[in-house]
Amino acid sequence: MSNDISTASSTYLDSLKWQDNQVSTEEKSDALTQEDFFSLLTQQLSFQDPSNPADNDQMIAQMTNFTMAEGISNLNSNFQSLAASMTSNSALQASTLVGKQALLESDTLDLNAEGVAKGTIVAQEPVDNLTLRIEDSSGQLVRTIDLGSQAAGAIRFEWDGKNSEGEDLPEGEYNVKAEGQMAGEFTSLPIATFKNIESVNVNGSSGIIINTKEGAVRLTDIAEIA
Repeated sequence: MSNDISTASSTYLDSLKWQDNQVSTEEKSDALTQEDFFSLLTQQLSFQDPSNPADNDQMIAQMTNFTMAEGISNLNSNFQSLAASMTSNSALQASTLVGKQALLESDTLDLNAEGVAKGTIVAQEPVDNLTLRIEDSSGQLVRTIDLGSQAAGAIRFEWDGKNSEGEDLPEGEYNVKAEGQMAGEFTSLPIATFKNIESVNVNGSSGIIINTKEGAVRLTDIAEIA
C-alpha cells in the first residue's frame, strides 16, 4: 500500500514539475510588450536620483525608439501576410495557363488537329531568300515554304499542314529549320514555336514556372502565350 502511495506521489510531483517547466518555457518565449516597457520606465523613474532627474529628451527618445521598433515588427508581419496572399493569387492565375500554348525557342513544330502550325523566326538583321524547311520524324523533307526577303525582327509564319503535293499530313511533331542570306552569307536562324503548357509551378524565388514537353521555363522568359 505504501509503495502505491509513494508511486502516486512521485507521479504527481513529476506532473507538477512538468507543468512548471511548461509555464517557465512559455514565459521565456514571450516577447516584451509596450506594457513591459512602461513598467520598466516607471521603475526607472522611481529609482532615479531626485537631485539629478532623468532628462525629458532621453525619455522621449526611449519611447520613440520602442514605438518605432514595435511598428517595424508589425510592418514585417503585414508584409509576410501580403506575400502569402500574393503567392496564393499567383498560383490561382497560373492555373489558368494550363492548356494554353507558350511561344518557346524550339526546332520542332506541333501540327494540331485543325491542321495548323504557327511559329516565329528571329532575324537579328534583314534577311534575303528566307526558306522554311519542314521535315517529318524520319528527317524526310515534306514541305518547303519560301518567305522571300524580310526585315529584321520577329517573322511570323503559318503552316497549313500540307506537304509539297498539297496532301494533308497527320497531326504530330515535325522538325523545322529556317535558312536565309544575311550579309551575303547563308545561315540558319533561330525559331520559336508554340508548345502546349502541361502544368505550372509557383516558386517563391523563381516566380511562376511553365512546364512543357520542351522543359521548364520561367513565365517572364516567355514572349507570347496563345
